[in-house]
Amino acid sequence: MTWTLAQAKDQLSEVVRRAVDQGPQTISVRGKETAVVLSKAEFEALKPGAGEPDFKAFLLSIPSLDGADISRNPASSRDIDL
Repeated sequence: MTWTLAQAKDQLSEVVRRAVDQGPQTISVRGKETAVVLSKAEFEALKPGAGEPDFKAFLLSIPSLDGADISRNPASSRDIDL
């Protein structure tokens, strides 16, 4: 829903309640959509990295290389002129 600034000021608790129950509420100033009121949950979901593991968790989730042959194959090298 879009609210005028005057309506939003007069009914702030209703604007906040609807933001929580129904989603973002838009506020217009002189007919131009200017601001949005979000629930705390929606705001947190928009933050960078929301729902993603931190770097340490990412590194710990990588499969182990124990037992994997990671030696270089010398046959795949080539001669180059310097």
